[in-house]
Amino acid sequence: MRSGAPEEQGMPASSTTHPFPVLRWLALLWMALWLPAYAWVWGWANLLLWCDAAVILTCLGLRRGSRLLLSSQAVSTLVAALLWGLDAGWRLALGRHLFGGTEYLWDARYPAWVRLLSLFHVGLPAVLLWTLRKTGYDRRGLAAQSGIAAALLLVSRFVRPELNLNFAFRDPLLHRAWGPGPVHLGVIFLGLLAVAYVPAHLLLRRVFPEKRGAMNSPPAEERVT
Repeated sequence: MRSGAPEEQGMPASSTTHPFPVLRWLALLWMALWLPAYAWVWGWANLLLWCDAAVILTCLGLRRGSRLLLSSQAVSTLVAALLWGLDAGWRLALGRHLFGGTEYLWDARYPAWVRLLSLFHVGLPAVLLWTLRKTGYDRRGLAAQSGIAAALLLVSRFVRPELNLNFAFRDPLLHRAWGPGPVHLGVIFLGLLAVAYVPAHLLLRRVFPEKRGAMNSPPAEERVT
């Protein structure tokens, strides 16, 4: 008995039924530009940031046609992108930051074109929502992203403290450590779940039904050969 289509099991679609035949190549082009530029200006360590890792994993999800990867990055991105947009927009409109995190956009020490690449915070959620409209939301996205975020948070603790990647040393609001390392990491992780991941998961689960079988690919007779 057939156990289910590859896409239903979280496996990539075949080349003839790929759900994103154009977008997967655009993702490759974006990575060819964005990844070396970000590594050159901000350093390779900054690619451990949750938002930067989301770009990499989203592009991988688009390349592989993986509903699970795309769903997990939607969980990761929605609230974070909203907060980023609010802070950047507040600074642009009123000349001051709402809560911080986008100061680098106005730092003239860095090339303007590289800073503009950070507008992926605006475009990435739109891309992910479009893909989930096509593929459906994989309910395992919350668990998958929680594991990814926990691993990145742990690794960030071994990077220079002054970088404070993923708030592994100081929280983003009070800028303080919450006890010893393991306690602080636990507080940050639980806060991330409560503020960003669980709300996004509940919203995505409600808005996008989980599709069964093939990832909404067209019938064979409709495909261009």
